[in-house]
Amino acid sequence: MATTAASPSLSPSPSCPPEARSARRNLLSQSPSFPKFGRKQISFSISHVQPTRCSISQVHNYGTVDYEKRPRSKWSSLYRRIAMTENPTVGAGLEVDKWEAEERKLSKWELCRVVKELRKFRRFKLALDVYEWMTAQEGRFNIYSSDIAIQLDLISKVRGASAAETYFTELSDSLKDKRTYGALLNSYMHAKSKEKAEEIFDLMREKDYTTDALPFNVMMTLYMNLGEHEKVESIITDMGTRGVAMDIYTYNIWITTCAARADIAEMERVFEEMNSSETINPNWTTYSTLATMYIRLGDTVKAENCLKDAELRVTGRDRLSFNYLIGLYGLIGKKDEVYRIWDWYKSSFPVILNTGYHSMLTSLVKVRDMDGAKAVYEDWKSTTGNYDPKICNIMLAWYVREGMLDKAQACLDGLIDAGGKPNPSSWEIIAAGYIREKQVSTALDCLRQAAGVERPRKWRPRLVTVSNFLVLCAEKNDNGSREGVLELLENSGCLKDEEYKSLINTYAGEALEGTGVITR
Repeated sequence: MATTAASPSLSPSPSCPPEARSARRNLLSQSPSFPKFGRKQISFSISHVQPTRCSISQVHNYGTVDYEKRPRSKWSSLYRRIAMTENPTVGAGLEVDKWEAEERKLSKWELCRVVKELRKFRRFKLALDVYEWMTAQEGRFNIYSSDIAIQLDLISKVRGASAAETYFTELSDSLKDKRTYGALLNSYMHAKSKEKAEEIFDLMREKDYTTDALPFNVMMTLYMNLGEHEKVESIITDMGTRGVAMDIYTYNIWITTCAARADIAEMERVFEEMNSSETINPNWTTYSTLATMYIRLGDTVKAENCLKDAELRVTGRDRLSFNYLIGLYGLIGKKDEVYRIWDWYKSSFPVILNTGYHSMLTSLVKVRDMDGAKAVYEDWKSTTGNYDPKICNIMLAWYVREGMLDKAQACLDGLIDAGGKPNPSSWEIIAAGYIREKQVSTALDCLRQAAGVERPRKWRPRLVTVSNFLVLCAEKNDNGSREGVLELLENSGCLKDEEYKSLINTYAGEALEGTGVITR
C-alpha cells in the first residue's frame, strides 16, 4: 500500500498552544494563490521539474460494502494471517474460522476488504476461498450480483473459463444482470474464447447491457490479443453508432492496437483525438504505450519525451507505473534515469515488492550495470521474506551468459540457504551453464532437479537446452546421459509434442530404437 509524505494537519491538536494556532492560521491565510491555466496551455521543462504526484487514489469497493459501523479490529490483521498461510491448498476458510473463534464475528465489509487486497496481489485462490466461505454461511451476509460477479471472475482465474461458465449457468435469473454477464465476458476474453465471447457480447447488446464502454473495451482487448486488429476498428465504429462514449481505456486499447500494427500515423492521429477531448486526459499508460512504440521504431528521442510526460501523470500509489518507467528507461539505455525513478519509487513506498526488484534488475542488466545489479539483489535478499526465484533467475542468466558459472552456482546456493526454492527455470539456467562448460553429468543432474520441482503443470525444457545437451552428448559419445535426458523428457510428457520428437530424431535418432518413441 502506498504511503505519502506526512503533511501538517490543518486541525490543531488539543495540546497545541493558542499562539501556535494563531501562527498556523496566519501562515495558511498568506498561502500564495496560483493562476488557473487551461489543461492544454501548460508546458514544463521536464529536466527541472519534479514529477507530479497526485494524491487521488483509485478506490474500488465493487459495490459490495455494507454501510455499517466498522469494527474495532482491523481487516489488515486477518489479511496478513490469510496471506501468510503456509499451505494455500488448505484454503482461507480455515483461517477465517479460527479468527472468529479466537477474536469475534467478522463483518461483510472486513471480508470484502480482505478479498480486495488478495486480488490486488493476485492471490486469487485465497480470495475465492474467502468468498466461498461467505456464501456458505446461508443468509448471514447479503450477497448481491456484484458479489457474484467478483466470485465468477475469481473462479475463472483459479479454475478456468469453463468452470466460470458452469457457475454462471447455475445462477438464478435475478442474478444474471449486467455485472455477471460482464464478468463472464471478461473470463472468455482472458481464455481467448472468441466465439463464446462474441455470443455473450451479442446477448448483452440485446439486453441493453452495453450502455457504457466497459464491454466494448473487453471485446477490443480480445481482438487485439488475437491479432484481429480490423475488428478493433469495427468495435470503435459500433460504439459511435450506438452513441456509447469512449473512455480512457478505449483510447489506450486503440492506441495499443495501432502500435501493434506499427501504424505510427494512425497511432498519433488517435492520440491527438484523445488529447483534444474535453473529458479525457491521457494518463501514464497512454504515454508509456507511445514510448514503447517509438522504442520499437528506434526513435529514442520521442520515446524519452513520452516517458517524461508519463512521469507527470504518475500517482504516488501506482506501483505498476514505476515498474514500466524503470523498464522503458532501461530499454533506451538511460541508466541515470533508471536510478532516478528507482529512488522516487523507494521514497513513495515503505516496502518495495518483488515486482519492483524484478523490474530494476532487468533494467540494470539491459544497461550492463553488474555492480548495481548485485547491490540491488543483495538489498532484495536482506529485506524480503518472499524469495521469488524469478528475481534470482535474472542474476543466474546474467552470470551464465557472461561465462561466470561459479558465481551463478553461488547465487543459486545463496537463494537455497536463505530459504528460497528454485523453480524449474532456475535449474535449467544453471544446466545451460554446465552444458557450455561441457560438464554433461552435472548438467543432467540440474535438468533432473528442474523436472522434480512440484508445479501445477509439468516442466517443459526449452528446445534450445535439449538441443545443446544432445549435441554435447554426441561430442562426448555419452549414450548414458543421452538416454537419461530422453527418459526425463518422456516422464515430463514432452515426447508427445511434435517439436520435441522432431528435435530428438534429428540429434539422437539411433538412441530412440527400442525406447517406444515413434520416429519418422
